[in-house]
Amino acid sequence: MSGEDDSTAAEEGDGDAARDDASDDAPATVPVTLYTREDCSLCVVARETIESVAADLDGVRVDLDVIDVDTDPELAEEYGERVPYVLVDGHPAFKYEVDERELRLKLLAAT
Repeated sequence: MSGEDDSTAAEEGDGDAARDDASDDAPATVPVTLYTREDCSLCVVARETIESVAADLDGVRVDLDVIDVDTDPELAEEYGERVPYVLVDGHPAFKYEVDERELRLKLLAAT
């Protein structure tokens, strides 16, 4: 009878493992906010870097929100010339330049 209990436990365990594997396959979503402004060449490079890293990173989906600080007087005052400014998962991450390696690490740490 203990053999039946063992097989039942194994079957239940296999089901749990299958469910865990299925949830592991879904990429984690990490919000990234890029504060930018028109005619900002560093902002263009920052966006390209974020999009490139996001495309190459398995298991992580980047939800990129690009915000032009000049469309909101409060943001324009807060960020001034400090763009590009990047938040990863709501936390300040980069100012002026986005380092690919550091961005990968921050995205993985946020999952």
